[in-house]
Amino acid sequence: MNYKKIFKIVFLLISSPAKAWEDISLQWDSQKAIIDFVYPMIGLSGLSVLIGSLIRRGWNTPKSFQLAMIDCCGVAIALFGGFFLIAYLMNRYLAQWFNLPNNMSRAQLFTGYAMTVVFVIEIILGLFPDLQIVCYILSLYVFYIVYIGSPIVMNVEPSQRLGFTVSTSLLVILCPWLIQLVFNKLAFLLN
Repeated sequence: MNYKKIFKIVFLLISSPAKAWEDISLQWDSQKAIIDFVYPMIGLSGLSVLIGSLIRRGWNTPKSFQLAMIDCCGVAIALFGGFFLIAYLMNRYLAQWFNLPNNMSRAQLFTGYAMTVVFVIEIILGLFPDLQIVCYILSLYVFYIVYIGSPIVMNVEPSQRLGFTVSTSLLVILCPWLIQLVFNKLAFLLN
């Protein structure tokens, strides 16, 4: 894994999404994008939650480590499941609604990079949970990233661009959050 390349992609997607999407559109290997970008970002998010949870709870008891691992797994499962759920819903339903070709590879590629802001927010919240309100406001930047990337990668027509942007951005923001909510409720009930 080339973390320098990952940080470059994250920085480029946040600072100059049009340039980043142009670079991404030249590479159509969704499996390479998943392995080289999505999985490491999920790992970094989980690691930051683990470290942040251990710092907040302390290292002195096995229970604190167990709770930190539950938090870490919750974020990893939410991001992992959210990624595949978003790509599936985008390919299955949004492609029909917006007259796009049925192409799971393209949906996964777009979803992985569109989730960049969500990954960064999870990393920040893992280490600094007090910034929750600021991070919720920052999550609105997903709309801009999706808006810029939709015609470049997904070939969305200009007349359908706004609808596609809103629906896809809501999926990107809400799917991981809902999965994490369900995981946390189940972890609380089963613990």
